[in-house]
Amino acid sequence: MRPEQITDVIAFHGEGPVWHSSWGGLRMVDMLAGTILTLSGSGEVTRIATGSRIAAFVRPRERGGYVAGLERGIGLADAPFATPTSLPEMWSDPNVRMNECGLDPWGRLYAGSMPYDRTLGAGRLYRIEADGRYSTALYHVTVSNGLDFAPDGQRAYYNDTSTGCTDVFDVVGGDLVDRRPFHDGDGGRPDGLAVDSEGNVWCAMNRVGKVRLYSPEAEILGEWELPVHGVTAVTLGGPDLRDVFITTSRETADEPHAGAVFHMRTAVPGQPTRTFAG
Repeated sequence: MRPEQITDVIAFHGEGPVWHSSWGGLRMVDMLAGTILTLSGSGEVTRIATGSRIAAFVRPRERGGYVAGLERGIGLADAPFATPTSLPEMWSDPNVRMNECGLDPWGRLYAGSMPYDRTLGAGRLYRIEADGRYSTALYHVTVSNGLDFAPDGQRAYYNDTSTGCTDVFDVVGGDLVDRRPFHDGDGGRPDGLAVDSEGNVWCAMNRVGKVRLYSPEAEILGEWELPVHGVTAVTLGGPDLRDVFITTSRETADEPHAGAVFHMRTAVPGQPTRTFAG
């Protein structure tokens, strides 16, 4: 496998790639532009302006449409290409914005925040129920990033990028418990992550331009370099779930290929994309 560039530079800060048939291919955000991008099978890029300063993430909804992360909360759309309607803000602090998310096997949305000025511990990880109620799942977060669950739902993997490592939780009664280190980032900044159908963990290593693959036992199974330092997120999708898509950013390094999407194939398929129950 070798990552190959499959788009032009289409984003300033590309993040949160997700494959789903309801929108016809790969979807991602240009986070700092407040825009959702959809890449069709023919390579055409469609943009949806969220009306927010930030478009933190996008995920499909069980009833159709999608949920989007906005600057200080979430928005819902009832159709794949509609503009999201904002729900009430989840906090008022102008120094804190929404960042990445994950969905658990029960359709609940875990959405994490981060401070603009990177104040240590100023963010949180929230759990959002189908009816919009939310609670704090994790306090004292700085840069809440990738979160995904093992196929059996008994483990969850999580990146608070500021810690420089990936953590793992046990999932008991639907709650995240017993947080502990899974693997050190070896000088990289673990960003987005995805868990495949065999429980292996794919991790985007920001600032060092790599994607790394771990076994459930934290053994490094593979590592791939990209021609971009700002590797932000990775997901598995496509008709057979064996397409690996990687988003990149030019926020910290103005490189020729930064902001493009990269792709490769893998032998082990990903998990079907989870949908938000709300």
